[in-house]
Amino acid sequence: MTPKRRCKSFVRTDSIVLPRLIGMIHLGPLPGSPGFEGDVDALIDAAIADGRILRRVGFDGLMIENFGDAPFYADDAPKVTIAAMTRAVADIAREFDVPIGVNVLRNDALGALAVAAATGARFIRVNVLSGMMSTDQGPIIGKAAEVARLRKEIAPDVAVMADVFVKHATPPPGLSLDLATRDLAERGGADAIIVSGTGTGRPPAMNDIRVVKDAADGTPIFVGSGVTTDTVIDILGVADGVIAGTAIKRHGIASNPVSPERALTFVKTASRK
Repeated sequence: MTPKRRCKSFVRTDSIVLPRLIGMIHLGPLPGSPGFEGDVDALIDAAIADGRILRRVGFDGLMIENFGDAPFYADDAPKVTIAAMTRAVADIAREFDVPIGVNVLRNDALGALAVAAATGARFIRVNVLSGMMSTDQGPIIGKAAEVARLRKEIAPDVAVMADVFVKHATPPPGLSLDLATRDLAERGGADAIIVSGTGTGRPPAMNDIRVVKDAADGTPIFVGSGVTTDTVIDILGVADGVIAGTAIKRHGIASNPVSPERALTFVKTASRK
């Protein structure tokens, strides 16, 4: 079931190494969230089952996020969420020999760094690292200064992957995609920049990917939503890597378990690029 080894499995710069193909592990509702059903072990077992499929078919890295915790806090997840994420990430990381990433939704970058520091995770995703975005949680203001300082203190080897014009959000009037990208790369401390569409499972326009690639000026870029088997080759012709979630789930529904067939087809297709 494992595809042939790709000639390029990691994105490398002078300072970071990131997986090229990152598969999403969407955790079910954690303790403290409205949907939690009382069994932490069961939701971690489900996450590990997804991870085993992703690893077996050839994904280079895994990203773990508290997808089931909606509605989300804007930028300061409760302590119970951070504790549950730490437990889940630690248990999942023990099972696999690939880099692990953490995303604490909606935008708790400091919490994600704390989880990474405690578990050995290699990278985090930050939806709004710098600037401001209007979201369904209200205005979210990036904390690039705090992130940079906390990372230096507790997790200096953890890479920061930052979204530009993140999904489920609206940028302030007058801010262009290329300017926001340059700010992230030059002033925000992002090690990699993620381009997404308007929502979960929705792709960005190819022209937007090209704009970000040009503006990033050498900082690696990833596409973080809406990548499918039909589009991954074209996207990897511009982007350095992709984060796959919805497209590799059963029936293409983000909250479903990973589909072995969809995941394998995705990796086999991506391997051609």
